[in-house]
Amino acid sequence: MNDSTIAAVATPVGAGGIGIIKISGQDALSIASHIFRRSHSSISNPEDKDSADISSFKSHHLYHGYIVDPENRRVVDEVLLAVMLAPHSYTREDVVEIQAHSGPVVLRSILDLVLKYGAAIAGPGEFTKRAYINGRIDLTQAEAVIDIINARTNKSLEIATTLIKGEMQLCIKRISDYLFNFLAEINAAIDFPEDVEEIVNVDRIPDVVQNDIINTIKELIGQYDNGHILRDGIKLVIIGKPNVGKSSLMNCLIEKERSIVTAVPGTTRDLIEESFSLRGMPVIVADTAGLHDTDDPVEVIGINKAKAYIDCSDLILFIIDGSSILTREDHEIFEMINGKNSILVINKSDLFSDKHKVNMPDSWRKMPKVEISALYNRGLDELKDLIVKIVFGKNSFDSQAVIIPNLRHKQILDRCLASLYSAVDGFDRGSSLELIAIDIKEAVDLLGEITGGSANNDVIDQIFNRFCIGK
Repeated sequence: MNDSTIAAVATPVGAGGIGIIKISGQDALSIASHIFRRSHSSISNPEDKDSADISSFKSHHLYHGYIVDPENRRVVDEVLLAVMLAPHSYTREDVVEIQAHSGPVVLRSILDLVLKYGAAIAGPGEFTKRAYINGRIDLTQAEAVIDIINARTNKSLEIATTLIKGEMQLCIKRISDYLFNFLAEINAAIDFPEDVEEIVNVDRIPDVVQNDIINTIKELIGQYDNGHILRDGIKLVIIGKPNVGKSSLMNCLIEKERSIVTAVPGTTRDLIEESFSLRGMPVIVADTAGLHDTDDPVEVIGINKAKAYIDCSDLILFIIDGSSILTREDHEIFEMINGKNSILVINKSDLFSDKHKVNMPDSWRKMPKVEISALYNRGLDELKDLIVKIVFGKNSFDSQAVIIPNLRHKQILDRCLASLYSAVDGFDRGSSLELIAIDIKEAVDLLGEITGGSANNDVIDQIFNRFCIGK
């Protein structure tokens, strides 16, 4: 356990209703006792109240009082104070939370007093890091804290809360326990081949590893694509020639007037980004300048930005005017995106009938397509369904499954899988049990990197440095 006591403002900077200063460590109670004056029946002269013996306070109770500078008896603020005694706290240390009025000056003044009486300023994620070091959570749960803070949709929050409850930890532990048992049996067979021959059946191990453990890990890896999309979202770009309804489609998708819509071609000259939630999936959508030949230097800049955005997007919405014939510009755009992840959006369906649909070449017909009227919001649900279908394929979100949204976890599981394949191959080739044991031990150590049991300090520091100060 760390001997130092840390403190930080735990709420966002800026004016607000409540701001919280969090103190954690062995001196948290004594530091708070120096500056907290508990209110009694009279609060007319809080400066005269004696310092509070916070060590006598009940854990997980709120106490009303004042923060007072002991040197000049000046009242800094009227506050509520909560004590959470170890080990029943976020960090498993003694924790004090001071709930004050949320103004930058008052919070800074209280924090200065806390630091003056012995606390050190907390680093990024240091409270959560202490929770990890003290065994309250593992690394997967610590990373889930970041995901909860950054969650942009209900589904990304749902994934994060599944992880913070320890579902990933339990799954990894089950796999590790199997492998530990196999490793113990193999080592026993190596050290005492004659004594354990009748009670240890090493020959069954490769089948269990192949059919149970490897398949379980493959299922976890298979959940990554959906998991990281639901957590991080996708980039969607709307492209097309001028005046086909790109900005109107953008406004329909985000359900607000973000892009300017006029009948004048070339109204959108710069790239416009906006975030929204689509069926629980975070999406960043970009409206782009119309792609066409132009000598206008401003339009050229916007067109170049659009082309660059196409290369880094996850899905392209190629929009055409369904009420008119295809032009050279339409064909040039098609050739530019042919083979990329795209949807053909045929706009202005209110202006054409089935008999007068745009005549498309055969090469265009392979592209997924949908007819819409951005003006009248027709076909938008079909477009959204098609986007989700293309992004997730045949897979669907299973709230009961252990979802892996974290690339670090996937990369470690890939390496773990390679070690287990090597172990099974060793059995098949008749390799020595010593070599097979090395592969299985490597797989166990890799699983420990996920939960933190065998993660090195650089990895741990890198994870917690992603946190904000105060968490």
